[in-house]
Amino acid sequence: MIILKIKPLSVNQVRQWKRYKTKLYDKYEQIIKLMLKSINIPNWKLRIDYVFWFSNQKSDIDNPIKPLQDILCKKYKFDDSRIYEITVQKQIVKKWEDFIWFFIKWIE
Repeated sequence: MIILKIKPLSVNQVRQWKRYKTKLYDKYEQIIKLMLKSINIPNWKLRIDYVFWFSNQKSDIDNPIKPLQDILCKKYKFDDSRIYEITVQKQIVKKWEDFIWFFIKWIE
């Protein structure tokens, strides 16, 4: 186990220039919101399990988390500060078979 006694930086502290959503992200957000069923998320602490199936072995496991998480927060109307646990897995599949699996669980 490694412990680093330093305050973690948020993604907002890493960049100096303004970030704008791309047209590709806007389209991605629209599509995902349409795919998601409506559910009620209780006002509790949350855990999200993600599995990303990539057709490219060089895909970074953490890159798709924040964009997807932001979309989930918008769709289900919760603040991502309520997320206390995350698990992430990466699987490799054939080209054009990429997909996403996630599960939101409320914890006590």
